[in-house]
Amino acid sequence: MADNEKIKVSIDGITVEVTPGTTILNAARQIGGEIVPPAMCYYSKLQGSGGKCRTCLVKVSKGSEKDPRPMPKLVASCRTTVMDGMEVQNITSNEVLEARKGVVEMLLINHPLDCPICDQAGECHLQDLGFEHGAAATRYEFERRTFERIDIGDKIQLHMTRCILCYRCVFVADQLTNKRVHGILGRGDAAEISTYIEKAIDNNFSGNVIDVCPVGALTDKTFRFKNRVWFTKPVDAHRDCPDCSGKVTLWYKGTEVLRVTARKDQYGEVEDFICNTCRFDKKHTADWVIEGPRKIEHTSVISANHYETIKPLPVVKENHKLQEANKHQFERSVRL
Repeated sequence: MADNEKIKVSIDGITVEVTPGTTILNAARQIGGEIVPPAMCYYSKLQGSGGKCRTCLVKVSKGSEKDPRPMPKLVASCRTTVMDGMEVQNITSNEVLEARKGVVEMLLINHPLDCPICDQAGECHLQDLGFEHGAAATRYEFERRTFERIDIGDKIQLHMTRCILCYRCVFVADQLTNKRVHGILGRGDAAEISTYIEKAIDNNFSGNVIDVCPVGALTDKTFRFKNRVWFTKPVDAHRDCPDCSGKVTLWYKGTEVLRVTARKDQYGEVEDFICNTCRFDKKHTADWVIEGPRKIEHTSVISANHYETIKPLPVVKENHKLQEANKHQFERSVRL
């Protein structure tokens, strides 16, 4: 096969041409829309990620043109590469939807229902997954496991009770720094993200573990309990930084910068990892070159308070037609 030759794969009846070696998940992302499987552990910027949460399970109803037999079991789309002529079912398969509902139930077995006090609320992928694919109730009747909150460094707090063990923060530390000090300790239901003797994570890119965490297990201590994300206004900005790209999103409340995060794409993945200096130490507008409001998907709760202009729009709009009708009715009442 030539280097520039493409292969065809059909996902939920929609055909797309991709390069050999592309996974089913990334092929679906090239199509976009509702047929893209959800992913809680896969992260395109991190090597080795995927294959742990099982939320991206799909059904391969036709293996390829050469071997049209279906695959006997559901497969993880983030780890399964496409073949020419492959046919895949995602939202068109009841088997996939039922399996995904079971995966969500398993992820929520130990995850606490503390969304009202969690800083991740409003931008939590597990909330979205539970709403779109979860069941109304759980069959789990046993006591949930709990952990004490620990500080891993002076800017990051780990609330292991919320963790779903997606390994993203471990891959970030492995691939962005040269001295990872945290990882998975224990096995089975005793597995947890931790450091030996709570050793501080103090490298200059440690804050990226906050951005890649899909739930509220790793949070920014400088932002904790300060505000809800849907009450803030995200604005793109950049600066000349010697350590990273310097391209960030500033989250404003009025004129105050409450937090600084890396920019994320439509799948919630970081476009460019940023350093701790940009994230924690540059929280004044004067530190940045403002580019404009961050485009937010209309399906996100953050868009409820998002302004397309830097200047906030009036909350109450004038309705001249209604005012004229009220004036007429008032004058009529006075005459009567």
